[in-house]
Amino acid sequence: MRAVRIHAHGGPEVLTVEEIADPEPESWPASDADSSADAESAPGAGEVLVRTVASSLNPVDWKTRAWDVGPALPVTLGWDLAGIVVASSAPEFAVGDRVIAMSAQLATGLGTWAELVRLPVRLLAHAPRTLTLAEAATLPLAGTTAVQALAALRPESRARLLVTGAAGAVGGLAVQLAHRAGVSVDALVSRPEHIEVVREFGAATVTHSVAELPQGTYDAVLDTAGVDVTRALADGGSYISVSDAPLPDVAGAAKSYVQESSKDLAELVDLVDAGRLKVRVAAHYPLTEVRAAHEHFEAGGLSGKVVLLF
Repeated sequence: MRAVRIHAHGGPEVLTVEEIADPEPESWPASDADSSADAESAPGAGEVLVRTVASSLNPVDWKTRAWDVGPALPVTLGWDLAGIVVASSAPEFAVGDRVIAMSAQLATGLGTWAELVRLPVRLLAHAPRTLTLAEAATLPLAGTTAVQALAALRPESRARLLVTGAAGAVGGLAVQLAHRAGVSVDALVSRPEHIEVVREFGAATVTHSVAELPQGTYDAVLDTAGVDVTRALADGGSYISVSDAPLPDVAGAAKSYVQESSKDLAELVDLVDAGRLKVRVAAHYPLTEVRAAHEHFEAGGLSGKVVLLF
């Protein structure tokens, strides 16, 4: 099968699309395997074998590629996955089911940018019925990050929340989730052309200027962009960051590090199918053009995610 791998850290030129072995077989009763799945690729107990249809690019993908971080090389990249089950030892997932998943590749080395991916059942959820798999591939990492960061902030329904980087994948979903929960949300974006997009997500006030933020106003700040907005935080307010930037010198400021969670994925899927959460796609690239996809993504200024098609 084909997979996107790196053998060294660097620019997009280190990305290679290469043939690697299918996932190694595990011992499980042969009678449990569907005839459509290759017996040599059958998953073990509590695992599902997925044929990847799409994934999406996240900041962690280019950082893992560019920085000297992550598992030992060579390694397959990718955190997001949307695809079709081709073999399963889990009763909740049948052959032919459309699924999404998030795998913490940076920590585990279990990347999703491969044509076949074996995943523990705890990482999967059924894909949204109302989205194509290319659209659904934009949801797992960004959505889970937004859900968990908001949970760490615990904004009350009458709280005033500021989200930085609100036109980004995490920020845009966080604005929508908080607005749907009854929180008053304001937003900071990086450029004027993103203001109307974020207003449509439910933000009350949107600006691209840190200087325009009201001082000492917000009960909570969710920083997705590494921007210093501490002057806008009210005394005793909560401050959560999902960026790589150092935390500001604010009492109680903390990082939110995303955790794999099929429960969070399933809740996001329900919101999407109920019409309460929207995803955005800026561009599609075939697997063979993964270098161009990285270049487009790293150029910035996008109002949606870059999707990789398998």
